[in-house]
Amino acid sequence: MDRVYLTKQGYKKIRTELLRLQNEDRPKAIAAIKRAREFGDLSENAEYHASKERQAFLEKKIAGLQDKLMRSEIIDETQIDQDKAYLGATVTLEDKKSGKEIQYTLVSTEEADFEENKISTQSPIGKALLGKEVGDIVEAQVPVGILTYKILEISRT
Repeated sequence: MDRVYLTKQGYKKIRTELLRLQNEDRPKAIAAIKRAREFGDLSENAEYHASKERQAFLEKKIAGLQDKLMRSEIIDETQIDQDKAYLGATVTLEDKKSGKEIQYTLVSTEEADFEENKISTQSPIGKALLGKEVGDIVEAQVPVGILTYKILEISRT
């Protein structure tokens, strides 16, 4: 089994979602199945079948989150070089082509969320940033070509 490396925030987020699914969504799914049974013949009861499918999806998601948490290892950021870009670091970059600044937080694949500017260390940009320092020029091969960035700042949250 592969280890899942998470930041403290990532672990808390997954744990919170798991508890919500177990304590809120699961009882609702069970209640929906119970209500649908009351509609009569189960072989032709679309509400019952939809409720059962929803419960199966929910149980699969719960099992996946439980597995992820069991295999997880929380990164001790005090053991990581603070001057370099590693898991948990927030990196401020300057796009060398446009001059615009962008900020990414390097996280595990399980925590990646592009809308929150959290990119995986397995992504092309994440891989290119790993181990780099402030002032380094970084090139990342992405589907649209090569992106070139200058690292302006590295911080820890």
